Amino acid sequence: MSKRYVCVHGHFYQPPRENPWLEAIELQESAHPFHDWNERIALECYGPNSSSRILDEHGDIAQIVNNYSRISFNFGATLLSWLEEFRPDIYSAILRADKLGRASFSGHGPALAQVYNHIIMPLANKRDQITQVVWGIRDFERRFERMPEGMWLAETAVDIDTLEVLAEHGIRFTILAPHQAARVRQAGHADWRDVHDATLDITRPYRQQLPSGRSIDIFFYQGPISRSIAFEHLLERGEALAHRLVSEFKNTHEAQLMHIATDGETYGHHHRYGEMALSYALEYMEREGLADITIYGEYLDLHPPSWEVEIHSNTSWSCAHGIERWRSDCGCHTGGRPGWTQRWRAPLRGALDWLRDQLAGVFEEHSRGIFDDPWAARDAYVEVILDRSHQNTDKFLRRHMLIEPDGLARQRALSLLEMQRHTQLMYTSCGWFFNDLAGIETIQILQYAGRAIQLASSLTMQDLEEGFLARLEDARSNIPEEGSGRDLYEAHVRPAKVDLKKVCAHYAIHSLFKHAGEYIKIYCYEVDTIRQHVHDAGAARMALGRAKVTSMITGEAEIFEYGVLHMGDHNVDGGIREVRPDHQVEELYAEVVAAFRRAEFPALIRLLDKHFGEEVFTLRSVFKDEQRSVVDHITAAAQRDAVAVYRQLYNRRATLMAFLNDLGTSLPESLQIAARVSLQCELEQLFELEDTPRGDVYALLKEAENVGVTFDEHELAITAQAKLTKALARWGAHASDTARLESVRKIVDLIERLPFEVSLWEAQNMFFSILEDELTLKRLRALGGDPDALEWIAAFEELGEHLHISKGVLAAPAQ
Repeated sequence: MSKRYVCVHGHFYQPPRENPWLEAIELQESAHPFHDWNERIALECYGPNSSSRILDEHGDIAQIVNNYSRISFNFGATLLSWLEEFRPDIYSAILRADKLGRASFSGHGPALAQVYNHIIMPLANKRDQITQVVWGIRDFERRFERMPEGMWLAETAVDIDTLEVLAEHGIRFTILAPHQAARVRQAGHADWRDVHDATLDITRPYRQQLPSGRSIDIFFYQGPISRSIAFEHLLERGEALAHRLVSEFKNTHEAQLMHIATDGETYGHHHRYGEMALSYALEYMEREGLADITIYGEYLDLHPPSWEVEIHSNTSWSCAHGIERWRSDCGCHTGGRPGWTQRWRAPLRGALDWLRDQLAGVFEEHSRGIFDDPWAARDAYVEVILDRSHQNTDKFLRRHMLIEPDGLARQRALSLLEMQRHTQLMYTSCGWFFNDLAGIETIQILQYAGRAIQLASSLTMQDLEEGFLARLEDARSNIPEEGSGRDLYEAHVRPAKVDLKKVCAHYAIHSLFKHAGEYIKIYCYEVDTIRQHVHDAGAARMALGRAKVTSMITGEAEIFEYGVLHMGDHNVDGGIREVRPDHQVEELYAEVVAAFRRAEFPALIRLLDKHFGEEVFTLRSVFKDEQRSVVDHITAAAQRDAVAVYRQLYNRRATLMAFLNDLGTSLPESLQIAARVSLQCELEQLFELEDTPRGDVYALLKEAENVGVTFDEHELAITAQAKLTKALARWGAHASDTARLESVRKIVDLIERLPFEVSLWEAQNMFFSILEDELTLKRLRALGGDPDALEWIAAFEELGEHLHISKGVLAAPAQ
């Protein structure tokens, strides 16, 4: 057996972006044309690594492989939660990869755990270190259905206390950068040898003995190759990557492990097609006998550590000054303007440390008589985070509460634990990593702090916010107009806060445009309609009602009454207040409805202010995603009017435009817009038809060429891709249907003729899954002379060629 081994580790992680009050990522304009950055990176990296292509000599797909099953990897828990909800296909592929890996790597899975929300462990107190490890392990167990062998430390930030916590909780190994090793010795020898990143032998594992008598194994990754992959051009060719990896092996008979570690997003997001270079490199090394592919757990079993190490405490992989990047102006940053500093880091950490300690006091004081052991309850609370069903939450509360978990006691218990959860989240390392206090990552951790303060204020009369803001005044942005941490909190945290009343205001406006029924879920809130009356008068609409809003997180609930008026376009006005006796409500309803029916809108607005003016709201009160939906609804009629005008103008001037284009004369901008809007709308309508007439599409494309118009390619590409995927799904449900197969082939033929690129990635994946399930059966029938099978195979092979599938794959004989 070869004694040369290669292991690639990918650390897959994204800074959390959820609104702490909604438990969801709202629309992020900076990620356009995607909804948010998670969605964008899932398309560029997480998905491609689950179905990576290995190409043949002609550039066609010879294999589709799940990279996660061939490498060592860890995913941040918050990122996995997002994938589980929004990209279950990728999430399932990641879980499946661990099972596939166990079959390949002697029972060892390639997935590692991670400290829960990426905090810098040496800067955390012991209690928080334990919670981070316990939550990280339990999150991993729930997803991968096994105990993790290894755990990734955020930024590989480490000290001896951190390693003690890992070892105490059953973690076998971790991964560090080579410069984090201080000295080494062979087991059983007395003499230590000082090392640095250039002299450390990274091809072997090491054992760190701990003061408790426990030990933990450590792998120190190969630094220069890891840096070349992340920041240079080593991913341009898979073969080059393979040879670079094996070039570092020494001429020895001893077992050697060449291993690298980078951000997982390197493969596909930071370097386009990086996932394909990785796939090819791994396949090439094994095919050519250059090395065996392994993972850390398997290698430890095969070659246990025979050397010991002592680490440099308070070090990390991304700060040359240890861990100063997360507490001082050490000089490490991600850019910015000349003269910028990071002096804001120390007061930011100081303010959060003060808040953490204050919140710990609130937690302990208000947990008396509620929890048997408050801190044990916090460690176990991850069970609720992973499954917030009423049944599971009750089970948890009954196990940890001293009293019956209902009513106010239940709400207080959950509020206390949520306060502590957000105290953990506010230490996410990204808040200090970048170049300025006003960055979105820092504002994110301030929002977590704001949510923790809000929860504390619901439990105690103590005002923690002012003390926190006073300390934030010493943290100042490099951008003068952004001001201090206090200014940023006032500008970005206060407006983001959500309470039950704000949720009801959102619901009230929602009810003007969409029928909600008796129950609706709005992010992490439930709204039960108690009564609702919607009235129309021409373009105007009014909604009056009463609704109960309940937090699905803490169980907090309240009933409100609302009145809201839409007078066309963006003019939405309303108010909300606490409930009144039914007889009063009936009287005011009658008065308000009478004014609405008489179209006495000035008087009606005064009545709404009088009866619901306790707290007013407008369209700005709606959460971002619903705001976009409402705006689209409001502007739909205006868009239809504009398109009709553009079509009329284009139809009248099309021949002139064609003549000017033929002369080589640029069209006036107004005519360009008219032609583009008119032709694009017509093309979109053709794509939406069940059986798109290809001749009409080709004629329209030719017409666009004649008048010199280019389309908005992104939207059309998405429409075309969705049409192909839908057709493939219909065929996949009845894969033996040759007519459906032919329908798919026609759509692919149409897409090939479009003057813009349409992603075939998902279609190719679906084709391969059908290939595996159906082609062998059809070949066996064809061998028996079945003419239908022969026809199907011919159509299938033709489709495969259009989807750029290798002929070698398509011609594989029946088994």
